[in-house]
Amino acid sequence: MTNPAAPAWPSRAAGWYATLLLTLSYTFSFVDRQVLNLLVDPIKADFQLSDTQISLLQGLAFVVPYVLFSVPIGRWVDRFNRVRILIGGVLFWSAACVACGLARTPMALAFARMGVGVGEAAVTPVAWSVLADYFPPKERALPVSVFLMGPYLGAGLALLAGAEVIEWARTVDQVSLPLVGELAPWQFTFIAVGLPGIVIAALLATMAEPPRQERLALERAASVPWPEVRAFLWQRRRIYGAFLLGVPFLVVVLYALQAWVPTWLVRVHGLDLGAAGRTYGTIALVAGSLGVLSGPHAARWLARRGYADEPLRVAVIALALLVPCIAGMAWTSETRTALVLLSIASYLITLPMALFTAALQRVTPNEMRGLVAGLFVVGVSVIGLTFGPTSVALLTDAVFGDPKAVGHSMAVVALVCGPVAIALFTTGMPEYRRLAPEAH
Repeated sequence: MTNPAAPAWPSRAAGWYATLLLTLSYTFSFVDRQVLNLLVDPIKADFQLSDTQISLLQGLAFVVPYVLFSVPIGRWVDRFNRVRILIGGVLFWSAACVACGLARTPMALAFARMGVGVGEAAVTPVAWSVLADYFPPKERALPVSVFLMGPYLGAGLALLAGAEVIEWARTVDQVSLPLVGELAPWQFTFIAVGLPGIVIAALLATMAEPPRQERLALERAASVPWPEVRAFLWQRRRIYGAFLLGVPFLVVVLYALQAWVPTWLVRVHGLDLGAAGRTYGTIALVAGSLGVLSGPHAARWLARRGYADEPLRVAVIALALLVPCIAGMAWTSETRTALVLLSIASYLITLPMALFTAALQRVTPNEMRGLVAGLFVVGVSVIGLTFGPTSVALLTDAVFGDPKAVGHSMAVVALVCGPVAIALFTTGMPEYRRLAPEAH
């Protein structure tokens, strides 16, 4: 994929400036996406919703537009100015998050939630493509790891900021804003976390569009025809199957935890909503971020010992340890033990995440990176976001029939999806060992 006539790589300073701005964008996309998870009970009370109905707002209402727009945006990323695409996405999802706070009915909230999904569909395709053009292959692991801290920083900040807003809002029954009128505290929370998007969009306007590197052929059009794309992906179907199908099953478990751990802490362990947000927010920030940053070190440790399939091997090891932790969380009644297991699980589930991005970039040429990132987002969203929150809710409502069984529902999801992901990753290992050295 390397062309001798390719343009020079941008400076490291420019690369790291872009990394920080992309990480900031990714972080706030998850703040806007995840703050709903802290507001489950207040929204349920105001709109008289069941766990299953609220899970559709968490998952399906976001996922459908996110999926529908990810591949088209990925194609645009491979052809047009990527920074401008991201600026448009940030402004769109921020406006939609504010609209969530203005919603007066469940349907209005669902439509606003769909708008958040449309805007956020731009983040991953743009960032994957831009980072690969700012850093040579051997220097990508660290910036990609920093970028992929975004979801865990965002999830943690959403819970921490949401908890503080809720604590403040307890001093008043309603919040009154000019031109808007009276709002419930949960509505004000959406507005408060959506408005910073204006500042982020302004900062992104200062980031340069980097020259495209590692092209299949420097003189050809930026967008590869669909028949050629299909042939390329089919030729490498085992490795793309491992990433595009295996990762989503891991993400089912991740989103199940993110969606329902705050509610589990309230219902099962007796924390109030503010304390649950601060507790899980801190765990997500610290353990999740450490997991993402540790992944490349774990992969290098395995590579030095002769394992050429290190990204997938790290994922298999992490999952093998993760599933027992989540099962232990569900069946212990002691809060301190449950929080220790939650911290370990939050570390393990993020451990391989940065490796997936770098590995897909490694085996995918520039002209297809936006598209492959879009396909990755589709798989993660259709399987992960759709089934993560909703599977827990359905098990709690229809199988256990007890709101306090939410921890057991999360454990069942992990016990089913973890082995499936392990099997898919294991299937892709031999082909990754063969293809990865050829990709340089």
